[in-house]
Amino acid sequence: MVSYEVAEAVARITIDDEARRNPMSNEVMALLAARVREAADDGAVRVIVITGAGDRAFSAGGDLAGGFVDDPIPDHAERRALADLLRAVREAPKPVVARVNGAALGGGFGLAVACDITIAADDVKLGAPEVNLGLWPMMISAVLLRATPTKALVEMMMTGRVVTGGEAEQLGLVTRAVERSSLDEEVDAVVAALVAKSPAALALGKRALAAVSDLDFDSALDHLHIGLTAIALTDDAGEGVGAFLDKRDPEWRGR
Repeated sequence: MVSYEVAEAVARITIDDEARRNPMSNEVMALLAARVREAADDGAVRVIVITGAGDRAFSAGGDLAGGFVDDPIPDHAERRALADLLRAVREAPKPVVARVNGAALGGGFGLAVACDITIAADDVKLGAPEVNLGLWPMMISAVLLRATPTKALVEMMMTGRVVTGGEAEQLGLVTRAVERSSLDEEVDAVVAALVAKSPAALALGKRALAAVSDLDFDSALDHLHIGLTAIALTDDAGEGVGAFLDKRDPEWRGR
């Protein structure tokens, strides 16, 4: 259901059920969260990439065939799997890149947007059409509200409208939408750029962005003031400045 491989400092996590358009059951989401955390803890990994098997879907969303509404109260605790997955992506100290190769709907849409960098084929469909089933995209709202203007999001959620990769880029829901033939080239270029950066700077920077996203301006500046001193204390900061002055490439230590 979820495949995992590490090569050349990149962990690639794939939702692997192509025939069913890579649905996200509670079990699959728990596996995804576990793999994200495994990659986050692996010293050999610098970047995490999440994608879906095949070319039809990143993930078509929740696994409705798995009895989603059969036992709502007893299943309440298991539904935490999506929240745990979104937290794992946000808390990972390494960049998480979504390679959106096909439809990303419902929970799959939320996962794609939750990633730090989201590269999508321009012809894919993205959205939260749960209202068409008498449901509502509850947990992914926490991600989507932080990514796009509220008016546009409310209209998408209330009507169930899906958008193309190109429109999702305009709304800030994906980082970049590219021609399908260029998707892997674009993802590989972004990954290579991230692998070449200081792991310590990326980790501290990602944590700082998450910490200040909901703070008022003065509190954010106070937090970032401390963050600047913290990053100046890292070995990578010393190495980066030294390499710049010596006109050589830095050798990152990740600390």
